[in-house]
Amino acid sequence: MEFLSGVTKKEALELSELLAPERIGSEVKVNGFVHSIRDMGEVCFVVLRKREGLLQCVFEENVSKLSVKKLKESQTVELFGVLEEDARAPHGVELRVKGGEILTATYAPLPLPIGKWKLNTSLEAKLDNRSVSLRNVRERAKFRIQEGLVRGFREYLTGQQFTEIHTPKIGARGAEGGANIFKLDYFHHPAVLAQSPQFYKQMMVGVFDRVFETGPVFRAEKHNTKRHLNEYTSLDFEMGYIDSYLDIMEMETGFLQYTMKLLQKEYANELHILNVTLPDTDKIPMVRFDKAKELVSEKYSRRIRNPFDLEPEEENLIGRYFKEEYGADFVFVTHYPSKKRPFYAMDDPVDPRFTLSFDLLFGGLEITTGGQRIHDYQMLREKIAARGMTEEGMDMYLDTFKYGMPKHGGLGIGLERLTMKLVGEENVRETTLFPRDLSRLEP
Repeated sequence: MEFLSGVTKKEALELSELLAPERIGSEVKVNGFVHSIRDMGEVCFVVLRKREGLLQCVFEENVSKLSVKKLKESQTVELFGVLEEDARAPHGVELRVKGGEILTATYAPLPLPIGKWKLNTSLEAKLDNRSVSLRNVRERAKFRIQEGLVRGFREYLTGQQFTEIHTPKIGARGAEGGANIFKLDYFHHPAVLAQSPQFYKQMMVGVFDRVFETGPVFRAEKHNTKRHLNEYTSLDFEMGYIDSYLDIMEMETGFLQYTMKLLQKEYANELHILNVTLPDTDKIPMVRFDKAKELVSEKYSRRIRNPFDLEPEEENLIGRYFKEEYGADFVFVTHYPSKKRPFYAMDDPVDPRFTLSFDLLFGGLEITTGGQRIHDYQMLREKIAARGMTEEGMDMYLDTFKYGMPKHGGLGIGLERLTMKLVGEENVRETTLFPRDLSRLEP
């Protein structure tokens, strides 16, 4: 009888292990993808791509038992040799190869020059060959940073006594209303893909007080812009026993501060690869919706065309205004008009035309929508009726409030948009692993 007792330590070392000072001068074993080959005659430089970065390997005539002539880009190999210091090599070390073996072959030339620093190809070409284009060091770095954002969200909120939940993505009706819903047949019953986890996370406030989720949401919007997707990842949280909607904005500010420090500490290599300067999160200004429109109208001589919503150009100008006037990378825009917010948004008791809600703009782009919710059962029903909506399909949701709920609120953050602005891309598809838009269902 054999038993497993845990993970077996592998002989092949990872990059962080190779960088330990005591490894210099010793014989080591490594594995990875052949990222690039530079044949200099008697000496050949082969760069391996590993999960933590690049490793330079030196093949010398009459020293290396594995012939470099057999190697091709994108093969996987296992090599052994002596590790030496070299300031010119990536990370300051290189492997003087004694021998090794080819682990897997390749059967076609690469469709993209992934060994180059920049791919210098179209976005469509990158997306059509996504599993290959992501092997490029710079492309891969974007999604390591994206991982850091999700990690920061999870770590910070867990530290703030939030409970992580996982809600259904198939439901009987949408949480946001409107026509932007993907409909499907669910065993001969009409169903929809979730526009957000809103109903469920509010229900769970009555269970755990504070909850968060990271998951996909779906919007059947016929947009074909650089900022919209039909499926994206939403970072959601909902918290009870708040004093006001300000508590929610403060919690997001704390998340951003924590996460920027995490990126600086744990993802410095990726930040360097992409030449990213992290935004300032020490203090984030906030401004009322109507005041923000007035400010940019006055400064940039732009007529206010829509008093009930922010147009993309206005968002951009608000971001520009607060950068120029206060050096701020982020700005909270509060008190959106009630007619442009969902029925569950709490109206401002001072002026019910507006809500106790907000958007967070980053570099002139909305990345977050949130606010205080209606927690009173009767008030919620009255607002549904006032909007000419039906309660059909919302029985379970409304019952939550019938049995009592604390004062609460929450938000949703668009992960791909946040990543896009952070790494300086212009198109959200650049920071989406496998985008879904009007024309793309594959890969």
